[in-house]
Amino acid sequence: MMDTGDLPGDGAPYARYLQHLKAGELAYQFSPVAGRAVFFPRVRCPYSGQDCLEWRISAGTGAVYSFSVVYPRKGDPYNVALIDVDEGFRMMSRVVGDPMQVFIGQRVRFQAVLEEGLDDPIPVFTPLEPMQ
Repeated sequence: MMDTGDLPGDGAPYARYLQHLKAGELAYQFSPVAGRAVFFPRVRCPYSGQDCLEWRISAGTGAVYSFSVVYPRKGDPYNVALIDVDEGFRMMSRVVGDPMQVFIGQRVRFQAVLEEGLDDPIPVFTPLEPMQ
C-alpha cells in the first residue's frame, strides 16, 4: 500500500518512519527507478542516487532469516533477529515469546511496541506459526 498522507517530519525520513510506527504501521521506502524496496529510511536511493523515494506501508509479514539469543547479565534472555519482510527488505528486530523457540524460516507478523523506558516504538514480530 502506498503512503500518500502528510505526516509530521515529512522532510526527515527517520521521523516519518517513527510516525508510521506510532500509528501501528511498518513503513518502508520504494525506489521506482531501481524497482526495489529501500530500508532503513534515507533521503536518496542507495541504488540510483536519486531522491525519488516513495513511502509504502508493509503488510507486515515476513520470515526469520537469522537470529541469535542474547543472555544479558541481568534480565531474561532475548533474541535479535534479521527478518526478511515480504515486500523485499531485511530488517533487524526481535521475535517476541520464548527466544529459544525461534527458528530460521519461521513466518512472523509485525507489531509496534513501545518499550518501557523508550520514547519511540520499536518494531517487533510475533510468530504466525507455532514455535518449535
